[in-house]
Amino acid sequence: MKRIRREGMVQEVQQASWNEPIIFELDQPGERGILVPKAEAAIAEAVGDGVSKLSPKMKRDGLPKLPEINQKRVLMHYLRLSQETLGGDINPEIGQGTCTVKYNPKINDRIANTEKMTDLHPLQDPSTVQGILEVLYKSDVMMREISGMDYFTFQAGGGSQATMTMASIVRMYHRLRGEEEQRDEIITTAFSHPSDAAAPALKGYKIITIMADEYGRPDYEAFKAAISERTAAFVVANPEDSGIYNPRVKEFTDLVTKAGGLNCYDQANANGLFGIARAKEAGFHMCYFNMHKSFGTPHGCGGPGSGAVGVVAELKDYMPRPLIAFDGEKYFFDYDLPKSIGKVKMFNGNAQAMLKAYAWMMSFGAEGLYEVGKVAALNNVYLYKKMLEHDAIKVPFKEETQRIEQTRYTFEDYAEETGFSYDDLSRRVMDFGMHIWSSHHPYYVPEPFTLEPTETPSKADLDKYAATIHHIMDEFKENPEIIKSAPNNSTIHRVDESSMDDPEKWCPTWRVYLRKTK
Repeated sequence: MKRIRREGMVQEVQQASWNEPIIFELDQPGERGILVPKAEAAIAEAVGDGVSKLSPKMKRDGLPKLPEINQKRVLMHYLRLSQETLGGDINPEIGQGTCTVKYNPKINDRIANTEKMTDLHPLQDPSTVQGILEVLYKSDVMMREISGMDYFTFQAGGGSQATMTMASIVRMYHRLRGEEEQRDEIITTAFSHPSDAAAPALKGYKIITIMADEYGRPDYEAFKAAISERTAAFVVANPEDSGIYNPRVKEFTDLVTKAGGLNCYDQANANGLFGIARAKEAGFHMCYFNMHKSFGTPHGCGGPGSGAVGVVAELKDYMPRPLIAFDGEKYFFDYDLPKSIGKVKMFNGNAQAMLKAYAWMMSFGAEGLYEVGKVAALNNVYLYKKMLEHDAIKVPFKEETQRIEQTRYTFEDYAEETGFSYDDLSRRVMDFGMHIWSSHHPYYVPEPFTLEPTETPSKADLDKYAATIHHIMDEFKENPEIIKSAPNNSTIHRVDESSMDDPEKWCPTWRVYLRKTK
């Protein structure tokens, strides 16, 4: 086995541990964090008691069962919980492959949390919200430049909803052409995000999945054979979740266009492509970006995010209503979309997330975004070389195939030799204050782990992360007992996952927990 010199680089972490009850168990009847003042006389006269005018169906039978707790104890509670959590602001977040959890500038959080933003209401007259409409419109314009598309909507709350938006446009496009029944197939690829199959399937489409060739790219001959008069669209991520980019993508999209279908680009992670490749030149009719991934807004464990969907000019009328337009003097909502699929989300999406993304793009400018793309790709190539220095770590497909912004690795052979699995790696790495991603569905690569450094970490961060993974790989053979008990320094050691597939044991809320445990 190769031995890697790493003295001084591997650092174990003793995580803070509090025997902290959940907040409902901290309830002290009569205790208050804040006393809400009574309404002023003029307000009370204008609106009444605020309850009487409500429909009986909207009124509670009693007060909500919320914990009564003072400010100091609330603060202690949440600060303690924060100390028991790994996160992007605490550790080098390299192991969140497919999610681009990079550093999010805190100044952008402050901008989005100013009263000028938080006091806005989505039902205000457009004349009173010209500032945020300008931000959204200019974000649209910048996104057009980045992608080559002609119009953008920010209604979708994230990538999966953005994919559903694209699938809905595909459906409406073929319906109005009289081909809805005929074109009932969507083509995707094995390593595209699972939503690229799931969303069209929910719309009723039959999904055709193209597997990878020896280089990890979609098999061209299989793709060509799959296209027919039944093809409605091609929905694909490129690079795929493996990090592998398909350089022949224009040949794929040309085939679909020639057959009468539409091409939909999943660019949830665009980190390695800024200023380098665009959807337009690759032959796509529409694309989407996750603003809460590539564009520097917090991912937030699935949200709050924004899935920015862009289309070519011929598809403008199919987009969700309304778009934001500018007549040279004012910004306004444009509802004149005669073929629109309607709304995909109430109001116009997550304005605060878009404000953060706007600030991020403006701070970089065109040259800065190009630099982001180059550094993200460089960091991944460097980490790729470092990881493969250990003979326990392999990659599926040919090593010479370039991975762009992330890489899916495997230690299948080593797992068979040592008896340890990917799950053991993910638990042990917590003892070093780090994290590694655990979602690789579908599992075409055995014993996988995916690393996505983005442009955020330094060379020293990458060296430390690689050294830590190598150290754990050696432990699998040299100190197996410490692996069996890991995580050893974390708040929670081994989680009992036996009830994960049993809905009868799920307790998504405190109320459900009380009901099921009585």
